[in-house]
Amino acid sequence: MSAFSRFTPLVSALPSTVPFVGPEAIERQRNLQVKARIGANENGFGPAPSVLAAMREQAGDIWKYNDPENYALKQALAAHLGTSASNIAIGGGIDELLGQIVRLVIDPGLPVVTSLGGYPTFNFHVAGFGGRLVTVPYRQDREDLGGLLDAVKRENAPLVYFANPDNPMGSWWDADEVVAFAKAIPETTLLVLDEAYSETGPASSLPSIASLIDRPNIIRTRTFSKAYGLAGARVGYAISTPDTATAFDKIRNHFGMNRLATVAALAALEDQAYLNEVVGNIHAARDRIAGIATANGLQPLASATNFVAIDAGRDGIYAKAIVDGLMQHGVFIRMPGVAPLNRCIRVSVGPEADMALFEEALPLVLKSLG
Repeated sequence: MSAFSRFTPLVSALPSTVPFVGPEAIERQRNLQVKARIGANENGFGPAPSVLAAMREQAGDIWKYNDPENYALKQALAAHLGTSASNIAIGGGIDELLGQIVRLVIDPGLPVVTSLGGYPTFNFHVAGFGGRLVTVPYRQDREDLGGLLDAVKRENAPLVYFANPDNPMGSWWDADEVVAFAKAIPETTLLVLDEAYSETGPASSLPSIASLIDRPNIIRTRTFSKAYGLAGARVGYAISTPDTATAFDKIRNHFGMNRLATVAALAALEDQAYLNEVVGNIHAARDRIAGIATANGLQPLASATNFVAIDAGRDGIYAKAIVDGLMQHGVFIRMPGVAPLNRCIRVSVGPEADMALFEEALPLVLKSLG
């Protein structure tokens, strides 16, 4: 029988992979139960009660397709952000939007600049459309703005990705430095400014909408997955100029948004009091994680996200042993994927019961490792 492939040469050459191994897969593969789910940067505090009530109230309408123009959500976001609905594109989480952005500008072989060890799902999409990754190492556990800019100019790259605040280290740059970097990017390069953790960082880290809204080569991506507690709903949005935002209509799945997820996002925007409350809980949980790390002789890194990266003091092998050891106690966490970032473990925030399990298990694991 011939070795003929019915797939394109590009797809045939790609591995079948999942950028993140989920806790469900770990439970299946290792026959272990996740008791504290604090590894996927989800918001364990959950969405507002008002959001859940809105979803229950409108669940009977699930037989209807969602509005393919996402009109109501665009209008609500525009009012919330102080911009026009024409500046906004809606997608099934930032991950879907990233795939669409890569598709919009990347042909096979074109260079795409990102940070070495940065968000792997972006890399997954670049590979899927045949782009050539050009990576810039982190500098002092932050994405290197100067290095990213140099790589963009050296490669004449049509696309660059930068997250602020950052995943997986939780680090951040202040708004004036972000704006200066964005404005220094050549007009021929599209900048993805990923602001998934915008609500959990200091106010000084978030550029105003007006500071970048007139630049067609900048797309800011945000989500309801983190601070709003709706990771399973998959609602994200992009902010850019009208012409850039409209480009998504050329390739997106117009009936791809979940109707109840849209209901949830609208209700979440209306309940800013709960958002403020849960952001306070996130900050408190970050302090709690940092305290547990310090008590066990580990070094927590400053974080602007809903997780804390913790320097375990050795190398990636040791950090992975901690991750695996904690899972034996039912505590699911993750770690960065490349050196030197992988000397760290990464612990997401969660309610006190999860924090208590982490606090109990960590010293036992460290003692077993010697």
